[in-house]
Amino acid sequence: MIQPTTQTLSPHQITHEGQLLAMIIPHTYTQPGVNFFTPNTFSQQLAYMNHPEGHTIAAHSHNPLPRKVTLTQEVLILRKGRLRVDFYDTAQTYLKSVVLEAGDIILLAAGGHGFQVLEEVEMIEVKQGPFSGIDDKRRFPGVLPDQVQIIHWPTN
Repeated sequence: MIQPTTQTLSPHQITHEGQLLAMIIPHTYTQPGVNFFTPNTFSQQLAYMNHPEGHTIAAHSHNPLPRKVTLTQEVLILRKGRLRVDFYDTAQTYLKSVVLEAGDIILLAAGGHGFQVLEEVEMIEVKQGPFSGIDDKRRFPGVLPDQVQIIHWPTN
């Protein structure tokens, strides 16, 4: 059974049988300071930062560090429109869907996913590279329109 979180002050998590499939930071989310949401085991890290005017983040660079990536995890930043995201388990079985709005951010961490554009969309995708072409993904039939089940969360 897919389990969404019901907390309004934390990102929404989509889990299935104990596995985190996705994390959604709604456009209404706000908390002070730096909040990392992903576990250190993820190859894609997601954090939210909120600092007051005048705060300094020390100048820095990142050291070369070999990392092993075995699963593509992607982040979508929805700049405009509305987008339905359909979630599937690792056996490609449809689970549930959510609707993202402008300003929402989603980390797709595991399982499968598909999309239906509900209103014209502009979005940015961030994922590990390099892109491996046809070897990067496995396509499968998506959910039929009459079988879509939307998850709704409380609003802040």
